[in-house]
Amino acid sequence: MESLGDYAQSSLFSETDKLVLAYADAMTRTPVEVAGEMFSALRAKFDEAQLVELTATIAWENYRARFNHAFGLEAEGFSEGAFCALPVQDRL
Repeated sequence: MESLGDYAQSSLFSETDKLVLAYADAMTRTPVEVAGEMFSALRAKFDEAQLVELTATIAWENYRARFNHAFGLEAEGFSEGAFCALPVQDRL
């Protein structure tokens, strides 16, 4: 999706979508820093089981990406011609 790189300003994403994407961004940074107010906002939207699943999914994708990068594994072209979003730049 072309708007993913600018999700915070895009009207295509709900406020919950934007919160989840910001959480994924925070979890992907090194070092990981998830602000208390962000986690409070997540707790207002999701129950404990949902938060565990969301956090585990983001952590797993980070693990996979770093593992693949370490071994030089590249895309296999299965989605050739599809849009590939660029990494989100630090918003600070």
